[in-house]
Amino acid sequence: MLNDILVVLADEHRRQLLTALLEHNPQAAVQTSEGMQLNDEQWGDLEVEMYHNHLPRLEEAGFIRWQKEQNMVVKGPEFDQIKPVLELLEENEDEMPIDWP
Repeated sequence: MLNDILVVLADEHRRQLLTALLEHNPQAAVQTSEGMQLNDEQWGDLEVEMYHNHLPRLEEAGFIRWQKEQNMVVKGPEFDQIKPVLELLEENEDEMPIDWP
């Protein structure tokens, strides 16, 4: 399970979504970091990446349930497995490398 968690957390979009679920459940399936501005093309690219890669991967791991019709995600049955790692990362955000979102 630890390897699955580390693979999932390797991508900033997946980390951001899972961390957001710590605070609010449900969440929009596609979102950007605070203050990040995307043009229409960039937003479209992010949607494609989320829909075809990140959301299916998170759902397969059981960390989320993807409600496609509502364009929302909720905590999945395995979310409690990744929650302590997310909390640890969030609590130590100031100690992370500068490019850590």
